[in-house]
Amino acid sequence: MKPLLIYCYDAYCGWCYGFSPVMKTLAIDFRSICQFEVLSGGMILPDKPVHISVTAEYIARAYPTVEISTGVKFGEDYLWHIRNPAESDWFPNSEKPAIALCVLKEIFPDRQVEIASGLQYALHFEGRDLTDDEAYRQLIKDFEVDEFEFYQKLRSEEYKAKAYEEFELVKRFQVNGYPTLMMQADETKFYLITRGYTNYEATRDVIDKVLITLTSKYR
Repeated sequence: MKPLLIYCYDAYCGWCYGFSPVMKTLAIDFRSICQFEVLSGGMILPDKPVHISVTAEYIARAYPTVEISTGVKFGEDYLWHIRNPAESDWFPNSEKPAIALCVLKEIFPDRQVEIASGLQYALHFEGRDLTDDEAYRQLIKDFEVDEFEFYQKLRSEEYKAKAYEEFELVKRFQVNGYPTLMMQADETKFYLITRGYTNYEATRDVIDKVLITLTSKYR
């Protein structure tokens, strides 16, 4: 069994958006050595809808730091909502993108990192409201998924339950920040690779060291 790299993220996490290029490169470079699993953490799950105006000021201060540190760019359609919160109709919630991830990764288990990246691009660059079913139409077209099947599952209680199971699993992993990347060596042994944004070189270095440890252990 290949070691499993577990990526705990949230579709609404700006630093995860910045980490997406790192994860996509890792998924290519380690595809023959490791398996990859993406788990949604449920970063924004309010009991009652909370308008974007509550966090817009913080995001406006933070996103330039993410751009400088990671090299990603936030799209103008996304930033319009951050700069004009009084005019925005956004009420961020992590539930629906988590359900969408569950649906799509069941169809494409080997493309989980790509799916998560696509969800984040849809939000942070294209400015799509991930609480709106229409936000996923281009993504399912890109992945050539049957539209009727996707939306049937997106609206189902079954896949909503799967998403909440992921939220609970991330809690059991004691993840308290995103992005977090771990490696599972066996049923009980986990290694922390990164917590928070880390560039590709540093992340790869940690993975290489863990793999060397595992190779020595099981040789």
